[in-house]
Amino acid sequence: MHTAGALAFHTWIMETFVKRSLTAPPGFFACEAAGLQWLSVSGGALCVEVLGHDDISLTLRRLESVSPTREAASEFGGALARTHDAGADGWGSPPEGWSGPGYFGPLSHPLPITFAVHDTWGRFYADERLAPILERAHPVLTDSAARDISDVITRCRAGEFDDEDTPSRLHGDLWSGNLMWTGDGVVLIDPAACGGHRETDLAMLHLFGCPYLSEIVDGYQSAHPLRPGWRDRIALHQLYPLLAHVVLFGVGYAQQTHAAARRALGSADLG
Repeated sequence: MHTAGALAFHTWIMETFVKRSLTAPPGFFACEAAGLQWLSVSGGALCVEVLGHDDISLTLRRLESVSPTREAASEFGGALARTHDAGADGWGSPPEGWSGPGYFGPLSHPLPITFAVHDTWGRFYADERLAPILERAHPVLTDSAARDISDVITRCRAGEFDDEDTPSRLHGDLWSGNLMWTGDGVVLIDPAACGGHRETDLAMLHLFGCPYLSEIVDGYQSAHPLRPGWRDRIALHQLYPLLAHVVLFGVGYAQQTHAAARRALGSADLG
């Protein structure tokens, strides 16, 4: 997610792009830099180049936007699959070399995330993502919504959504606003990188729409076919970012979040 606040802003300086926040939490920009460098793998999705960072800013190579194309989308899909295939040390692991805190969300109000490695994806998603964000969002949700989300958490812990895939190298906040369409292709910005399930990044692309999404998916599948039924699990992987939107922006996202939880439970029953 990508917004600006009174004390969090972006500036262009010559050929650089500076993200700056006087109130950034400890390690915020260093974590983002580590994530971008970790995601920059040979043959994978392009990432914006990190030029430097300190406690209150991150300096990046300036990107020039162009109009999205089908060709760029298809190429990006295959490259994203190769980034995922580069792997991670475990479910929930941080970017290589990073031992500090993690963050998810807008520069003006980042939410803390943990980097605790679990032996299954379901336990990681339940304990490190869904349960903590549900606690924050609970005051805004109906009792029915909270119960359904709690049921999703229980089923995740029980392994109902686990498969044979290994941890992927995720961007972690891959909504369409974090794709920059450039003359060199699609470039990734603003990650919340960690080891996770490849379907999470794809579900984020579906959350608010994305140009040429079908072409991205087709390109992805040409490089790494997805497990059957992945579309039925999109809502499951969208549940965390939707809960984050409830925390950040209030009740306007509560109904959509509850609907996602209900669809996630339905996908478990189908499985």
